[in-house]
Amino acid sequence: MTWNSYHRRGEVLRSVIETANVRRDGILPMDVNGVAQTFEDDVAVLAALELRWHTRLAGQIERNLMSQPMDLKSNVILAWQQTAVALPGVRAILDYYAAHPETAEMADNLAASTVKEHQLVAMMAGMASEIGDEETIQAGAELVERARTTPMPAIEPDDAEVLSFVARIRAAMVA
Repeated sequence: MTWNSYHRRGEVLRSVIETANVRRDGILPMDVNGVAQTFEDDVAVLAALELRWHTRLAGQIERNLMSQPMDLKSNVILAWQQTAVALPGVRAILDYYAAHPETAEMADNLAASTVKEHQLVAMMAGMASEIGDEETIQAGAELVERARTTPMPAIEPDDAEVLSFVARIRAAMVA
């Protein structure tokens, strides 16, 4: 992949995400300019959206755990909710196609992606006994379900402040 095609792909993916976040209908926006030229098919677009969701979720979990390192489960649930708020169209697409896959390949990709998401949230919440085991996957599925069904807490003004790196280390040492 050339430098130009790599950056073009990123631009098209951003447009797809923006369109999905506006529409929020759960349908892949294959009509966005450049999608047909940049991605092989709808499975490739869906895979790119899955990667974007997982990357954003992992980053949000890390940010939350930096400010409150002792409350793992709550921070993971909050991170999932924050990611769903930031990427509502992407979440709608992932949910829709998980329930209504168009091909066997799409179903397999989404099933694998869901397992990886459950493993990630269980591990980051301190509930993983071993990556890939059924208990870890089930624990992650339960956390995701709690994230979906629990109202997102209001963020207090003091909580919204970004702490310096040194302040975060001090807070972790005190805890």
